[in-house]
Amino acid sequence: MARLNEYQVVGRKKPTDKEKVPKLYRMRLFAPNEVVAKSRYWYFIKKVSKVKKASGEIVAVNRIYEKKPKTIKNFGIWLRYDSRSGTHNMYKEYRDLKRSDAVASCYQDMASKHRARFSNIHIIKVAEVKSADVRRPYIRQILDPKIKFPLPHNAIRPLQKSFRKTFIAKRPSTF
Repeated sequence: MARLNEYQVVGRKKPTDKEKVPKLYRMRLFAPNEVVAKSRYWYFIKKVSKVKKASGEIVAVNRIYEKKPKTIKNFGIWLRYDSRSGTHNMYKEYRDLKRSDAVASCYQDMASKHRARFSNIHIIKVAEVKSADVRRPYIRQILDPKIKFPLPHNAIRPLQKSFRKTFIAKRPSTF
């Protein structure tokens, strides 16, 4: 799957004599490009109101960029997906730099754990979660500020090729 971007798509029903200024509908969608974002917009708008592509128009498509893409954040994702047995609601948490990256890892996670395809997953809401409000233990364990990731097996290599020996009398100490 291509890298996902976040888009804001604004659309409405085409103006008619009865309704001169139709109601605008705005959606935030995650898609690899603008074309897929527009397509997903029409898919969801058909479910929400009596507007389809033939009787509607897209007013604006804007790509949304992350305000702080270099700081790590916790994201809560509310989603709905269709499985082989029915439709399920779900809440998942991810720790990532960008909303779009968290959603991309959510799609990968859903594909691996639940065999759900991109077309069967509907992202309802994506929100930044404070560290104190994190629910899932697999995210909470990473929040410790004193966390360390030691590298236990560290083989010391010679500085130059000339210092390398073909045969050594003892095993290397890697700890």
